[in-house]
Amino acid sequence: MTFELPPEQNNAAAWYGPEMSKRSDWAMPLTSAEVAEVESATKVLAAREADIAAIRAADFPLPTLGARLKARVDAEVLNGRGFLLLRGLPVERWTMRESATAFYGLGAHLGSARSQNGKGHVLGHVQDLGLDVNDPNVRIYQTHERQTYHTDSCDIVALLCLKTAKSGGLSALVSSTTIFNEMRRQRPDLLKLLFQPIATDRRGEVPEGQKPYFEIPVFNWHKGFLTAIYQRQYIDSAQRFADAPRISPQLKEALDLFDALTNDPRLHLFMEFKPGDVQLVHNHTMLHDRTSFVDWPEPGRRRHLLRLWLAADHARPLPEVFAQRYGSVTIGDRGGIIVRGTRLQAPLEAV
Repeated sequence: MTFELPPEQNNAAAWYGPEMSKRSDWAMPLTSAEVAEVESATKVLAAREADIAAIRAADFPLPTLGARLKARVDAEVLNGRGFLLLRGLPVERWTMRESATAFYGLGAHLGSARSQNGKGHVLGHVQDLGLDVNDPNVRIYQTHERQTYHTDSCDIVALLCLKTAKSGGLSALVSSTTIFNEMRRQRPDLLKLLFQPIATDRRGEVPEGQKPYFEIPVFNWHKGFLTAIYQRQYIDSAQRFADAPRISPQLKEALDLFDALTNDPRLHLFMEFKPGDVQLVHNHTMLHDRTSFVDWPEPGRRRHLLRLWLAADHARPLPEVFAQRYGSVTIGDRGGIIVRGTRLQAPLEAV
């Protein structure tokens, strides 16, 4: 049976960068009353050194902000343009424990936090650890190199900016929905190849009983939803496994066109983080990236973001093939990386 491409997508997620950069509706400045709610909940938990990984929404009351945030995330992140930027958390006056508690508490109102690595870290630290980007077991966020456009293994990825680099380190977003539309117009023959399973390297974090790579199509059409999953470096590095399906010249051409579109200035959006910003991104319709950066020589000033991977309460259905990476496709309980011996924890420093 001949595969028919899904129709062109004409929805809020199909945006172009230059137009989006002129808008301000994707920013959500917090009011002083909302900041006070966050601080009140944070201080109670931080004072008793509560286990951050155990925080649930009920433990972190946000009488006004909770409902407003959830409504905007449902409408704009999960069912709209695909991202939102909160502004105004006073991280400069908080300890690391307070920043981590506040961030995790906010996330608890949006979904359940997922493990981001084989160590079970539900709170991630995005910092340059001086590691070699060419090491197949190193993940790129642990370096100062550009990441390239990719998705993470969850419904929503959240980033809290604590400190910025001396130069560089801009956040970048591009719509996978717009990439689909562009490929459909330009090269539908190549686009069809991206609806076939493609091997992607797990970078050494292999769940029990699984291959060291997963095989999920870049684009997936399921119950009326177009969902993407992508990390080009990990697709390429999966070729190190003898039993991984080979990348044909035609598939390479399709992947190269996908990459060219992510880097097309007509499509992507750059965003400069400030301390106290929280970026929320829908992995199923957005790809994110970070430019390379030069950091401060002083350890206390260096670029530092906190990260959450969230399984959203009101997420879209995913095809069963996503269970290879997400562990499950059950809404509210999917995503993340679990290997033998994983214990969920929220470290207060990169370890």
